[in-house]
Amino acid sequence: MHLRSHRGFLWTLSTPKLFLEKALWSFVTGFVGEVPVFLAKPQTYMNLSGESTGPLAAYYKLPLNQVLVFHDDMNLPCGVLRLHDKGGHGSHKGLKSVIYNFRGNREFPRLRIGIGSPPGQMDPKAFLLQKFNVTARQRIDEALQEGIDALKLLLSKGLTESAKRFNKEQKYKHLRVQNLPVS
Repeated sequence: MHLRSHRGFLWTLSTPKLFLEKALWSFVTGFVGEVPVFLAKPQTYMNLSGESTGPLAAYYKLPLNQVLVFHDDMNLPCGVLRLHDKGGHGSHKGLKSVIYNFRGNREFPRLRIGIGSPPGQMDPKAFLLQKFNVTARQRIDEALQEGIDALKLLLSKGLTESAKRFNKEQKYKHLRVQNLPVS
């Protein structure tokens, strides 16, 4: 699965996983240092991610400020990440579903991974369903590793300091990659 709309999904694939038949999600638990971590991957359609995420957070009684949602973003250059403490859905249907299933609460951290924007007049839906070319795939692979590093930083330093440090590093990455072709 190498479609642009599946970046968050692929990030969780880079970790060991436990699949549950007919579950709305698969998950793995473990530790990063001494911090317990629970990674969940929705098994619903991407646009309906909240149908699994909301009930999962409710079942485990997770405070939303301790839920990190990792998702793709067409408003960021391919391979660029941003860490934020809250926000809207920005017309992202999967994130809209998450917010809806969090009872309208938008105050949860998210890690966005840029997938680039459609070229010219291309339909965004068609763009999301395309496979990445070699260059874009390399950028995404690097960003997935950086996402793991961001999670480690977040767990050790907290959200505010992590976002400040991480986003500063990504800002310069943004300047480096924005003019590089992905085709």
